Amino acid sequence: MSQYSIPRRSRGFSLIELMITVLIIAVLAGISLPIYQNHVVKTRRAAATACLLEMGQFMERYYTTNLTYVGAALPASTCRNDLAPFYTIDLDGAATAAAYGVTATAVGTQASRDTTCGNLGLNQAGTRTVSSGSVSECW
Repeated sequence: MSQYSIPRRSRGFSLIELMITVLIIAVLAGISLPIYQNHVVKTRRAAATACLLEMGQFMERYYTTNLTYVGAALPASTCRNDLAPFYTIDLDGAATAAAYGVTATAVGTQASRDTTCGNLGLNQAGTRTVSSGSVSECW
C-alpha cells in the first residue's frame, strides 16, 4: 500500500480573492460617498435654517426693547461662527422701523453642492424664502 502525501493547505488569500474584495469595497465606496456628501449638504442647510430662526428671534427681542428694527446688528453667535465656511448670515440690507430681512448666503462647497435651495431668507413676518427650489423642501 502506497502512502499518498496529503498536500499542505495553503495559507492566506489568493490574488483573485484579494482583487474581488478590493472591487467590492470600491463599489460600496462609490455608492456611499455621494450619499454621504448629500447628507452633509442637507445637514448644513438645516443648521443654517436654525441659525436664521435664531437671528430672527434676536431681531424680535431687539424690536420689543426699542420698538424699531433700526440700528439692530446681528450678534456674533456660535451658529454664525460655526457656519462661516458654508453660509454667510447677515441682514438683507438695512432694517427699517418695521421690517427686516435675514439671509443665509451659501458659500464655498455648500454653494456648489446645494443647487436645490441656494440662499435662504427670513423676514419680520416669518416668511421663509429660497433663491431656488421650493420652500417646503428647503426649510
